[in-house]
Amino acid sequence: MANIASLLKAQLATPERALYRQFIEGAWRDIAAGEIAAYAARWQAFMRAEGMARGDRVALCLKNGVHWVAADLAALGLGLVVVPLYADDNPENVAWCLENSGARLLLAESSRMIAALARPGASRPPRILCLAADPGSTDNTVDAALPKDAGAFEVVSLQDGDLATICYTSGTVGKPKGVMLTHDNILANVVACQRLRIARGDDLFLSLLPLSHMFERTGGYYLPLSLGAKVAYARSVSQLAEDLASQRPTVMFAVPRVFEKFAVRVEEALARSPVKRRLFKIVAAAGGRAVRGEAGLLDRLVLALLRARVAGPVLARLGGRMRLAVLGGAPLDPSIAWLFIGLGLPVLQGYGMTEASPVISVNRPESNVPESVGAPLENVEVKIAQHGELLARGPSIMKGYWNNPEASAKSLDGEGWLHTGDLAEIRDGRIFIRGRLKDVLVLSNGEKLPPQDVELAILGDQIFEQAILVGEGRPFLTLVTVTRETDEKNLIQRANARLKEFPRYVRVRRVVASREPWTVDNGMLTPTMKVRRERVQKRFDPEIERAYASGALD
Repeated sequence: MANIASLLKAQLATPERALYRQFIEGAWRDIAAGEIAAYAARWQAFMRAEGMARGDRVALCLKNGVHWVAADLAALGLGLVVVPLYADDNPENVAWCLENSGARLLLAESSRMIAALARPGASRPPRILCLAADPGSTDNTVDAALPKDAGAFEVVSLQDGDLATICYTSGTVGKPKGVMLTHDNILANVVACQRLRIARGDDLFLSLLPLSHMFERTGGYYLPLSLGAKVAYARSVSQLAEDLASQRPTVMFAVPRVFEKFAVRVEEALARSPVKRRLFKIVAAAGGRAVRGEAGLLDRLVLALLRARVAGPVLARLGGRMRLAVLGGAPLDPSIAWLFIGLGLPVLQGYGMTEASPVISVNRPESNVPESVGAPLENVEVKIAQHGELLARGPSIMKGYWNNPEASAKSLDGEGWLHTGDLAEIRDGRIFIRGRLKDVLVLSNGEKLPPQDVELAILGDQIFEQAILVGEGRPFLTLVTVTRETDEKNLIQRANARLKEFPRYVRVRRVVASREPWTVDNGMLTPTMKVRRERVQKRFDPEIERAYASGALD
């Protein structure tokens, strides 16, 4: 059985090849294959000295970077199991995952997390190291713990079914579940993504999403490593614009929110010049028709004469070299996808789950239908079960949930099908996601709707920053939203203006508005930025009850 760490071993044929780029001590620096292997070998020497044996768990609670990569590859190479945790998660959640996984070692970003985990009554793993200790702290640091010299980077042989990782899903309800993924699971997904040929060995990836998220880990780490492509680590979301401009990536894996915000900034800039805004819309529309094979002579003239001048300055803000962007983790408004596609940047929406390592489907540059999440990977089977649920099966599907046989049995049936919990349709070989099975709202008159599509449409209006619909067992829909607008009637009109394509019963009748954003810190978002619907509803329950008691507004 193959070991994921073999991906690095293969790159040592050219040890001088730069695989990573990171901002270190005030400057960007390249890290070669040989250097990262030497660093991983030091980690392995430390892990052996700690008496860690195959199957022991190592937890990583770090920001993206070469420290994450080296520790991960070191552990995988020795047959240890990596437990990735979110560096910005709350300490209670981190502590729960550590205890549940039985991790023997935790690598933390700083003393802050260690101090938070050391509160009275909290359990701690036997060994904690941090990258940077606070002045005067007695915390053990990585530099002090790792031996300066070590042997060669080791990759042990594995058996079928050996775990590579336990990834805790940031569930919107209940405690996280530890998804057990084997080396074979993840490598099967990497190979299938390779065969899409959307990434190349000469690409420069920009890594922004947390490596604790399987989308970034497979797509933005293991995939480029398998190709020998370089990965640059973005410094932060706030510095993303600077990093795009200076690093000029060719490929980026991201969540839709990154491109939604970028589209908003473009609209704001164009609003100052009606002429430029009109030209921009003309070029984007012509480009979209060209991709769909619907371009006429006028469209071709527009693209030949204007696209470079109109799209060039916009795409320059993304570095000017980006060949494509793969988006996942949340629904993407097709109008935003078509905007970038029309400008000449293929934005490919995909779909997946941690339980599938994670990619199940993705659009292809030559066959891009952004209203869908594309066709399944070549080694993934999909079908629609009773009640419209999407099922998936293949070599990348998880082994089950760690120490949770009941949850495993609910998600994996006897024939190996993963029950995704998502409502979907399959048309012309493409998957169209229609919402979450468990989130379907049933109004008191019996009308049913999956709220995600409706919420996505509403969020197309920039006045709504965050939003969920409520209405289970109620006579009408109420929108709970984060916005700076205070006029409820205006908000209702703006929301319903976005819902003209939906059945007439899908209309907002009341709005509960707040100016305070929903964040990970206040518990309204998961670490992967998904809305915790039940928590939001509980937080605004008094306002929601008053809205229904007052009746509908039209």
